[in-house]
Amino acid sequence: MTTSITPTKAGLPPAPPVEAARRGFTEIIAPYAYIAPFFVLFAVFGLIPLLFTFYVALFDWNPIGEHVFVGLGNFDRLLGDVRFWNAARNTVSIWLLSTVPQLLVALLLAHLLNHARLRLAVFFRMTMLVPYITSVAATAIVFVQMFDRDYGLLNWLLGLVGVEHIDFTQSVAGSHVLIAVMVTWRWFGYTTLLYLASLQAVPRAIYEAAAVDGAGDVRQFLHISLPALRPVIVFTIVTSTIGGLQIFTEALLVNRGAANTCGPIRQCQTLTLFLFEQGFIQFKFGYAAAVGVALFVMVVGFAGLNYFLSTRIRPVKG
Repeated sequence: MTTSITPTKAGLPPAPPVEAARRGFTEIIAPYAYIAPFFVLFAVFGLIPLLFTFYVALFDWNPIGEHVFVGLGNFDRLLGDVRFWNAARNTVSIWLLSTVPQLLVALLLAHLLNHARLRLAVFFRMTMLVPYITSVAATAIVFVQMFDRDYGLLNWLLGLVGVEHIDFTQSVAGSHVLIAVMVTWRWFGYTTLLYLASLQAVPRAIYEAAAVDGAGDVRQFLHISLPALRPVIVFTIVTSTIGGLQIFTEALLVNRGAANTCGPIRQCQTLTLFLFEQGFIQFKFGYAAAVGVALFVMVVGFAGLNYFLSTRIRPVKG
């Protein structure tokens, strides 16, 4: 008769069956317990409110009155609402005007800071965070004054070259440029540091070898820096898309006389401002929820499209 011997760790007696089973169960459950807080918080503060928004969008929802089921009526009304389409155009316009320059400026600055031989280099890199930590309200006050029609610095400079003063806050294009400049100024430093951190992980010897082989700064940027930055570029494109399509505070503070509509002709009213107006000014919670659902679909669609395109861009050859 043979006796089977269960292998154990060297120098340790075999664990009792109950303790071994408990230890095995703990090892299985522990990883899920470590990540559970994120999913619990996401469910409470993200998933449940999102699902509830979809639910409210199916009703003519009065916060202090009756909740009448209207099905897809709010969405049908939304498709025919010129105010919604105007807000959607404004949102896309401001997003493009702010996101593209922000990423390009951050990319250029990161490349320069990675190669420049600067005294107090750490100081200059840390100053990139100053716009990010500055209050949005303070930023809006300063930029609105700079872009003021009568006394703004920008119009004063334009006047020196014979250009008539532009009323940025009251025109469609002007208000979009104003908000886009505010957003770009606030976020380019944060994005620059993300790119710079990624570039500093590239061994300096690679750049030195490329320089020995005759590659100039442009070719080094195209063939070394860009491929190294590709994962971070994809990340910043997606996050900038998500944030850019949800612009609220900057547009709210630009036109203080008509903050909810961002001007008398709704020239810079974004989708989030339109949602705020319908839900918390006119108390049409069902219609506001439908706007929120439309914005959610829009953000997911644009973010997914940007991810699809950016992950398929290959490094420049040549």
